[in-house]
Amino acid sequence: MWLREIRFERDNASTGATMEFLLLGFSELLHLRVLLFFIFLIVHLVTLAGNMMIFVALVMEPSRPPMLFFLCQLSAIELCYTLVIVPKALLGLAAAGGSAISVLGCAAQMLLFVALGGTECFLLAAMAYDLYVAICQPLRYAAVMGEGLCLRLALTCPLAAFAAALGLTVAVFRLPFCQSCCIDHFFCDVPAVLRLACAQGYAAELLLLAACVLLLLLPLLLILASYLCIAVALLGVTSAVGRGKAFSTCISHLAITLLHYGCATFIYIRPKSSYSPTRDKVVSLVYTNITPLMYPLIYSLRNKEIRGILRKMLRRKKIAQVNWDTIAVVMCVCGKF
Repeated sequence: MWLREIRFERDNASTGATMEFLLLGFSELLHLRVLLFFIFLIVHLVTLAGNMMIFVALVMEPSRPPMLFFLCQLSAIELCYTLVIVPKALLGLAAAGGSAISVLGCAAQMLLFVALGGTECFLLAAMAYDLYVAICQPLRYAAVMGEGLCLRLALTCPLAAFAAALGLTVAVFRLPFCQSCCIDHFFCDVPAVLRLACAQGYAAELLLLAACVLLLLLPLLLILASYLCIAVALLGVTSAVGRGKAFSTCISHLAITLLHYGCATFIYIRPKSSYSPTRDKVVSLVYTNITPLMYPLIYSLRNKEIRGILRKMLRRKKIAQVNWDTIAVVMCVCGKF
């Protein structure tokens, strides 16, 4: 029932009920609405195409090492991530006064957004562990990073993130709301919704802090521990070529981790007094649009295996196209006779 009706208390006297929120989006930039719509749409389509291409290429590959297995899951997460956020933002740009979203829809969007973001954090930690084993224990790599462990990690990451996201979403929407039903954002982000809550003290901030500890800080500590072990192992490598090769193996993962945690830290791990709706929307715009767009570029440019897989996929597509063209020609010839 907590999803069906949210109480809005005004002046601590009268109470009302609402069945929807209003996402204001970029309503202060009405003169740029058409331009922003087409920019977001193009970025969204390119992001979907890039992540879909990598996902399909890795799924079609018969043998995938653990890093590519995790990267396939990462691409799937980015596909879902953008589909949860961007279409509603585009609708908000298409409507001059913002777009309405039901309480249930807002809660579902928050749940999926937090769960997918948390899954990505845990997945980055799993990928960091994979790098640690590959660099620090190369002789035991095949035994440690077996198919069973990879499958367990692939299941544990989304399940743990979904459990934490569900708890956070339930706790947020059980709060009484005494502010306007207008959310000054282009999606139901946690800080933006909490701004409408009339919970006194640190209750609202504690909810966000608990989620940050579980979904951001815990995976970050695991990533830092893996890279600390890698750094210690590299100190014992006397060959500059060996160090360069190991660093080249880590650079793509490091770049994605910095992109993901840079924006997430700015938005969620900071004092309440520094909250700025406009600045948060700009950073969230990068976080939900530019960052997923950069992931396929980073991995396709830095990873030779992925470039080889993509070339094979494109070659198979060309061969399939040639075969279909040949069949079409033969059918036309046969039709004449």
